[in-house]
Amino acid sequence: MATTTAATATPATATAATTTSHDDDPRMPLDVLERFMVDVLASVGVPREDAQVCGKVLIAADRKGMDTHGIQRLKLIYYDRIKAKQLNPITNFEIVRETPTTAVVDGHNGMGMVIANRCMQMAIDKAKKFGMGMVVARNSTHYGIAGFYSTMAAEQGCIGINGTNARPSVAPTWSVQPMLGTNPLVFAFPTDEGFPWCLDCATSVVQRGKIEMYEREGKPCPEGWVINQEGHFVTDTPQILKDLVTGDAACLPIGGSGEDTGGYKGYGFATIVEILSSCLQAGNFMLALTGVRDGKKIPIELGHFFIAVNIECFRPLDEFRKQVGDINRELRAARKAPGATRIWTCGEKEHYTTLDRTARGVAIPQGLRPEMEQLRRDLGLTSYVFPWDPKPATTPTTPSDSH
Repeated sequence: MATTTAATATPATATAATTTSHDDDPRMPLDVLERFMVDVLASVGVPREDAQVCGKVLIAADRKGMDTHGIQRLKLIYYDRIKAKQLNPITNFEIVRETPTTAVVDGHNGMGMVIANRCMQMAIDKAKKFGMGMVVARNSTHYGIAGFYSTMAAEQGCIGINGTNARPSVAPTWSVQPMLGTNPLVFAFPTDEGFPWCLDCATSVVQRGKIEMYEREGKPCPEGWVINQEGHFVTDTPQILKDLVTGDAACLPIGGSGEDTGGYKGYGFATIVEILSSCLQAGNFMLALTGVRDGKKIPIELGHFFIAVNIECFRPLDEFRKQVGDINRELRAARKAPGATRIWTCGEKEHYTTLDRTARGVAIPQGLRPEMEQLRRDLGLTSYVFPWDPKPATTPTTPSDSH
């Protein structure tokens, strides 16, 4: 068995590799940013205990450098949808069917993070008793970063697997119509390296949140992300976001357009996630998830699945952790490509970004600040002072005469 030692990296190196925020952007401490998100959600009717669960998931994204799924989505995905009655602030978590190792949950369009957190913990608890647990949910909503839930399992000595369907935005191979969601398929394993191995990514080349982030930053999308109805690559970011809603543009599955570069593989994995997110729980799928009917916004009734595997049912946990760590260390020690300075393994960049942001806070890009200011103003959260707020003017004083 390999006995290689862990490679090292500096937080600055990892941060540069995982985030598009700029180092000169004003920064907010993680605890203040989390508290702000919790207060926003509580102000629109989410019970504070549930708002704290949501804040925990959202701040995990910002902490890890997954900027598309933290504070940048607070208004667009959660606040705006609660106001539009697409999302119920009060979560009715209903177990509609259960066995010792499985369960089916109906979330009744409540807060996706609350639903997902409870579902994954149920799966973990079942795995601890019986070796494996699987819980599926229907009528749920956007649940933040999928890796949060698989990591929950890894931190409790299990293998964690989960996924979700989403609004249709991805074309099947040889199609130009958005049919599938970006449908992440996420795995996490405990390791001996101080942080879990976690692969958290969409089954498409890009997910909608990253396109939204490019719009805020005024950047065009790279060629190869999105196609139009003629099958040509498009890069106009604001137009892409409009066309994804109308069905006139589509993201590509992992592997890209056609079959030569393996686009059918991403398409296949996206379909697996769609099946597991809908068929076991009798939930909605694909074009039923647009969130629009007869020109009016309706709930986007998503489905999720959560699987936990108790490692101790197979071998001692510490031995498993070490072997996963050995695999990672051998991968990082592989011969580097010309010009490459570092080989990364899954979860490593997020770990170093966490160290950096815990110390320095989260950079808030220019395009996001007006949204945060609007939330503060509309909800009366006046106790929050943002680092970019104008400094109060000081009144010059004139020294009094002394005799």
